[in-house]
Amino acid sequence: MWVSPLVTIAAVAGLLAVHEIRTAELQSSELSRYAQTLQYTLQPGPSDAILYPQHGPFDLRMGYARLPSLLDRAQLRNFEILQQTRFSQPLLNYGQRGLPLPYPEKSQVGLEIRDCRREPLYDFAYPQQHYSSFAAIPPLVVHSLLFIENRDLLDPAQPRANPAVDWPRFVKAALSQLGKRLDLAGNSAGGSTLATQLEKYRHSPGGLTSSPNEKLRQMLSASVRAYQQGPDTLEWRQRVVRDYLNTVPLSAAPGHGEVHGLAAGLTAWFNADFDRLNQLLGSANAAEPADATTLAARGQALRQVLSLLIAQRRPSYYLNRGRSDLATLTDSHIRLLAQAGLIDDTLRRVALEQRVEFRNWIDNPIQHQIDSSKGINVARNRLSSLLGLPLYDLDRLDLAANSTLSGQLQRDVSQYLRRLADPDFATETGLLGERLLSASNTAQVRYSFTLFERSTDGNRVRVQTDNTDQPFDINEGSKLELGSTAKLRVLAHYLGVIAELHQRFSGLSRTELLALDITANDYLTRWARDYLARGNDPALEAMLEAAMERRYSASPYERFFTGGGLHTFSNFRREDNGRQATVREAVQESLNLPFVRLMRDLVRYSTYQAPGNAAELLKDDKDPRREDYLRRFADKEGKVFLLRFWRKYRNKTPQEQLDIFLDGLRQTPVRLAAVHRYLMPDASQAEFDTFLRERLPGEELTEKELTGLYSKYGPGAFNLTDQGYIARVHPLELWLLRYRLEHPIATFVDTVSASETQRQDVYRWLFRTRHKSARDSRIRTMLEVEAFLDIHERWQRLGYPFEHLVPSLATALGSSGDRPAALAELMGIIMNDGLRLPSVRIEQMDFATDTPYETHLGHRASGGVQVMQPEVARVLRKALNSVVEGGTARRLRGTFNDNLGTALDIGGKTGTGDNRIEQVGRGGQVLHSRVLNRTATFVFYLGPNHFGTLTAFVPGSDAKDFNFTSSLPVQVLKGMAPILQPYLQPGSRCLPEAAPLQQASVN
Repeated sequence: MWVSPLVTIAAVAGLLAVHEIRTAELQSSELSRYAQTLQYTLQPGPSDAILYPQHGPFDLRMGYARLPSLLDRAQLRNFEILQQTRFSQPLLNYGQRGLPLPYPEKSQVGLEIRDCRREPLYDFAYPQQHYSSFAAIPPLVVHSLLFIENRDLLDPAQPRANPAVDWPRFVKAALSQLGKRLDLAGNSAGGSTLATQLEKYRHSPGGLTSSPNEKLRQMLSASVRAYQQGPDTLEWRQRVVRDYLNTVPLSAAPGHGEVHGLAAGLTAWFNADFDRLNQLLGSANAAEPADATTLAARGQALRQVLSLLIAQRRPSYYLNRGRSDLATLTDSHIRLLAQAGLIDDTLRRVALEQRVEFRNWIDNPIQHQIDSSKGINVARNRLSSLLGLPLYDLDRLDLAANSTLSGQLQRDVSQYLRRLADPDFATETGLLGERLLSASNTAQVRYSFTLFERSTDGNRVRVQTDNTDQPFDINEGSKLELGSTAKLRVLAHYLGVIAELHQRFSGLSRTELLALDITANDYLTRWARDYLARGNDPALEAMLEAAMERRYSASPYERFFTGGGLHTFSNFRREDNGRQATVREAVQESLNLPFVRLMRDLVRYSTYQAPGNAAELLKDDKDPRREDYLRRFADKEGKVFLLRFWRKYRNKTPQEQLDIFLDGLRQTPVRLAAVHRYLMPDASQAEFDTFLRERLPGEELTEKELTGLYSKYGPGAFNLTDQGYIARVHPLELWLLRYRLEHPIATFVDTVSASETQRQDVYRWLFRTRHKSARDSRIRTMLEVEAFLDIHERWQRLGYPFEHLVPSLATALGSSGDRPAALAELMGIIMNDGLRLPSVRIEQMDFATDTPYETHLGHRASGGVQVMQPEVARVLRKALNSVVEGGTARRLRGTFNDNLGTALDIGGKTGTGDNRIEQVGRGGQVLHSRVLNRTATFVFYLGPNHFGTLTAFVPGSDAKDFNFTSSLPVQVLKGMAPILQPYLQPGSRCLPEAAPLQQASVN
């Protein structure tokens, strides 16, 4: 019989197709050959042949899709690409078609931070528990998963099977989709295998299959990935099972975030013990019979696993509102597993008897075990800021970072600081005694310690720790009054001014110097001119040493006009009151009054050296610039009071604001009338009468009196200043309250803008007064404020961390506040001969290791900025050394030695802050004192390369029970010597030599 050639061809094609479906012989051969061309290598420098994924939940979570922006941010912040992968041309072509790149993907990633010796400090591997290999998975878990999702995936009879395609399911799914297109009734069927599901929730936009083309993309990608290791895929299919169980998305849990993987799901949703569950299910087929308790636990374990494997289809529904539906489906699958012979009748029975208990988020919230030590927190926060990511996202990146911290030293110092709370150890360390601690209060003191090691391209943080687990960071997150450590800033400023004057005058002849017109009160400029004019050594360092020998009185009996009023200051020791101390002695012994007077000279220098020399206004009462200064004073003073009142009424309802204001008044009919008629000008007579009678229940006010008050103090009768005077309140407080009542959503900026006229009106008397002295005091205040603007700029160049200084001579004693970290930066400048180098906490970042996106970045060497003359730095080091050799830190003398027993050169500056708010009477007596905290700080250098800070801190009202001084941190540092000394020796630098760049074929 004659047969059509077409039929013959179709039959042969059909037989070949059936053969290919059964054996995957052709695709395994061709795809594995093609996959071998998809290569990439790791090479030095930035890559010119690399592609990044555009979307995909896992590509975003692990940071691969974010790499272009992350690398750009890092390079703008002093990092450079050291090594990066380069794609082969076939891999570039493959990626340009929009396909996810094939490589063995990681099922567990997270932020790793290593110390300076590349030893682990922090490791956030997510998911924290997982199956490390296929063999670690209990067979019952594997069989349950395959029964539900992909039954023939591990068929050993098909060694070359393509895990991306389950042909019967695929055909059924295709027919289902065709039926939907034709509006035919029937259940929708899915054709996804475990391999394509992995592709979907890892790499598809939103983790969804949005179109038939997306499904084909998933299948092709999974196919290429499966054959990349060769034509035999059984081992890869086992990996698919493992990866699926380790990464399957299971919605988001409160206090946890997105849940991925069976282990994380069991912990997050059921508070189940992953290891115990695997033990129970791993022994399900054991020959020995189990007791009833073990059987029940095994049934519960199976039920929990099945619940999550089923829930992955609609996790947000089944794990929340759909829990009853989930329980029904789980029962059904337990019966089906038994019918298929995968579990015995006993396990079926006990599993059906169990009911999963979901975690109670209120009674049993998820507890995350994260290392909270300050050094690690600072490193994480720096990475977070560097990369522009919140800590949650940062922890889930495929990123390893090399920090500068010395891990073992960090741990040893942290342990030492914690032990100081023990009275016995504190006694052994020498912390008990006068101006130190008592045995009863050692546990209340917080200590913060930072140690830097200087290098040519930056100051590397070797230790940053404290003895608390609190998030508050004394070292970097605080603004504290650190007492006499401010004298180091004043001294650096002073010597900088002398160097500035040396530069201006050193080239002038004696005749030219004597011809200079220098204001009488500009003592620093006059001294510099006279020093050089007398023929002294003109070298800068010699002039700086001479400046250290200038003398200032330590007398506390002068009243200083500063901060807008008259103030007095005192020394720590009364016996110093009669001294005429040199600047060097004042630094060494931390004398207060010489530094107050030195600060006054610096203020005068900034004033008299300013363009236009505004101080001349004090001489001429007719100078037209005086009125301009008075107007500016009114504007500044008004803003200060507005801010104070704004804070008083912030976050209060209108009625609460009014109650607070009125409760602060001594209430009389006249005062209340003036206030009410100003605040509520449109109120009726009846409303006015009710207000006064409610506020003054004991007053017998007649109708005539009420009418008279209502009329007399009505709108326009008095100006704002007079209304404030009548009510005995600050006029601007009265104005602000009305403004807030009329503009409840206004900001402080709005308030300042709206009050420009009122601020001038309130101080109008300044322009009308006949008393020159009253105007002069206001002008002096403005001149001081402007001088401190100049001083602030100078301090900021040396690392001062805040946006303003308190315009008062008390700033020389610490009233403007500081941070230990900023003081350490100043010490670094001094140690580096005036070069301001960056503080380095992260040296290298390794992104996406062992992936096609692998990139290694290193800290780019920085030349720094010269902010201080080297001669100034040398004189400062000498002065700081004298503090240890014979001053307030002398108990530290001889403590640190090198390997030969020779004492290391060490120096520092001490400071004590007793921070409180005091109410003072007219006679100067303290009426009330509220303690805020107490601090004692030592900023130091140890040998030629190391420096840092140590702070003791007691917060809150407990500080009133302490009287320790800076002797405490000095003694604590002395006790730390055996721990620190091995790390201070030459040749013991923490950072190992950089490893040579590698060029390697990655796959």
